[in-house]
Amino acid sequence: MNNVGLLYVGAVLLVNGLMLLGRVPPRSAGALNLFVGALQCLTPTVLIVQAGGDADAILAASGLYLFGFTYLYVGVANLAGLEPEGVGWFSLFVAGCAVVYAGLSFWRNGDPVFGVIWLAWALLWTLFFLVLGLGRQELTRFTGWAVVLLSQPTCTVPAFLAMTGAYRSNTGTGLLAAAVAAALIGLAALLASRSRDTSPATARAAATA
Repeated sequence: MNNVGLLYVGAVLLVNGLMLLGRVPPRSAGALNLFVGALQCLTPTVLIVQAGGDADAILAASGLYLFGFTYLYVGVANLAGLEPEGVGWFSLFVAGCAVVYAGLSFWRNGDPVFGVIWLAWALLWTLFFLVLGLGRQELTRFTGWAVVLLSQPTCTVPAFLAMTGAYRSNTGTGLLAAAVAAALIGLAALLASRSRDTSPATARAAATA
């Protein structure tokens, strides 16, 4: 069930990245954030209830709330016209937790691919903190491109692989995932440098994650 949620996280991240790039109006993106946020809160709740006290199952489900709360927060903020600083500072908390989950994936779960994915998410949520929490508007376009480019490789692709039984995680695939992530981040920086700057007003309105 968590892979079903991950599939739709790929969709909302893509839309939110386009929102930062000025391609999707914030209010238009708000509804999808609410839908996916609700799904990402319902899913871990069901998984925890069904876990029967299994600590490992509860730990695996716990991280989903980070994203569920993010998207609900973004959806409400966009539709209500709230200032984005709250989303930004919450994103700093998410980024810190993502680093912990990355460490668990590497050294506790033996899943280096998802360790890389968690680190990629930590980077994205750190960027959300810088842009939305601290008002670093010069990073807006880089953040938007990074979200667009990383949304599918870190969410949609592993979700489909897991649901079809094709997901593999070992040292080799982990290194490949790290190389792909690094290349996409470099591409995001290149695309941002070639794009015109987003206006401060637009960037502040685009509360995303």
